[in-house]
Amino acid sequence: MPAMADATGMQTLPPLCAPFPENRMTFRSPIKHCRECGTAVVYRIPDDGDTKPRAVCPACHTIHYENPLNVVGTVPVWRDKVLLCRRAIEPRLGKWTLPAGFMELNETTAQGAERETDEEAGAQIQMGPLFSLLNVSHVGQVHLFYLAKLLSDEFHPGYETLEARLFGEDEIPWDEIAFRTVKTTLERFFADRKAGQFGLHCVDID
Repeated sequence: MPAMADATGMQTLPPLCAPFPENRMTFRSPIKHCRECGTAVVYRIPDDGDTKPRAVCPACHTIHYENPLNVVGTVPVWRDKVLLCRRAIEPRLGKWTLPAGFMELNETTAQGAERETDEEAGAQIQMGPLFSLLNVSHVGQVHLFYLAKLLSDEFHPGYETLEARLFGEDEIPWDEIAFRTVKTTLERFFADRKAGQFGLHCVDID
C-alpha cells in the first residue's frame, strides 16, 4: 500500500452514491412530554407553515424537532493492515467494526472520530481526510469515516471493545462485520487502494 502520509493530500473523486435497500425500522421512542414545561405533547402540523407533524406542546406551544444523529469514526491503517475492534456491547456484541461512535456536542466530526478511535481502540492516530459519508435515513443517522494513519501498532481497548486487531484485506472477517456502513466503507477503501487513488464516497443505505 502507498504510504498513508499520501492520504492527507490525496485528491478526492466525485461522490459515488448507491442506494442499498434494507427493511425500515422504528429507531426512536416518540416524544411524550414537553421538555420545557412537562405537559403531554400532541402530534400535529404546526401553525408556522411547517408541512410535517411535530410534537407540539398545547400549554407553552413549544415545537419539538427530531434531527439525525452523527456517527463518526476512522479507517485506521498500519502499513498494509486496517485496525478493527470487536464489540463488547450490544448491538452486535462480538462483531467486528471500525472504531466509531456518536458525535458529542462541542466537537467537530474529525475531533469526534479521533476521540472514538482513542476510546474504543486506545489507538493513537494522525487524521487524514473524510473518506465516506453514509446516510442511514431509516434509523435517523449519518455515518462519517475518516482515513487515519496509526502512529503505533500498540492498542489499549476501552470497555466497549473486547479486542483490537490489525487485519490485511484477505484476513477481514467479512461475515462478522457489525454494520453495513462499516462493511461498505471497508469495501470502498480496499477498492480505492487497488486503484491507487482514494476518493470521497457518499452512500445512501435505505
